[in-house]
Amino acid sequence: IHLAGSLVTFGILGGGRRGAASAATTQSLPPVATSSCVVRPEQTEGPYFVDERLNRSDIRLDPTDGTVRDGVPLRLILRVSRFGATSCTPLSNVLVDVWQCDALGAYSDVRDIGLRFNTVGKKFLRGYQVTDGNGSAQFTTVYPGWYPGRTVHIHFKIRTNPGSASGSEFTSQLYFDDSLTDRVHAAWPYNTKGRRTTLNRNDGTYRSGGDRLLLPLSRDGQGYIGTFEIGLQI
Repeated sequence: IHLAGSLVTFGILGGGRRGAASAATTQSLPPVATSSCVVRPEQTEGPYFVDERLNRSDIRLDPTDGTVRDGVPLRLILRVSRFGATSCTPLSNVLVDVWQCDALGAYSDVRDIGLRFNTVGKKFLRGYQVTDGNGSAQFTTVYPGWYPGRTVHIHFKIRTNPGSASGSEFTSQLYFDDSLTDRVHAAWPYNTKGRRTTLNRNDGTYRSGGDRLLLPLSRDGQGYIGTFEIGLQI
């Protein structure tokens, strides 16, 4: 698959979930230059993908024990389109997976290759949504923490027909502005881990096109909200 898209700042979402905000309380971060249908790089799936098939929008909850992962709330919207010669058309009924580490750098349902954690059986901060008629898949999560050797990021995978040989798949990662991450990580619970050791510019994966995978964010109450536009040439 060829990937294209544009980075945009998402508008205000209302509603009763924690972290939702009214227009009066939302404050934009510095603007990011945008353009339509810019080619994006595919990036590694990494060692921590687990095909849990957890169909849910709020991925903070661990359904195995009812606990909710702490952290600064983050509303993430991935908007998928079919990229044509002259336009991008919303692509519905596409499965979008998201997975990430928690505020202290741990992924769920894996035994860490560096023996930092063993969370086998847990299901936090993983889930998928199927895109709606507007090509949108929405998630409620937390701002990611960090772990040695990597800058702060979120993984995503887009599949047009999972389990079928005729299906298409695209996997990549989303990144965050370093100065914003520093502000977020100065607060609890992130600050209990100490200062991160890898910035965007020092991350080998980020250096392979991460500047085209930066997620622009706006303030949303006590948290943030952002959208990433993705065009698939399929």
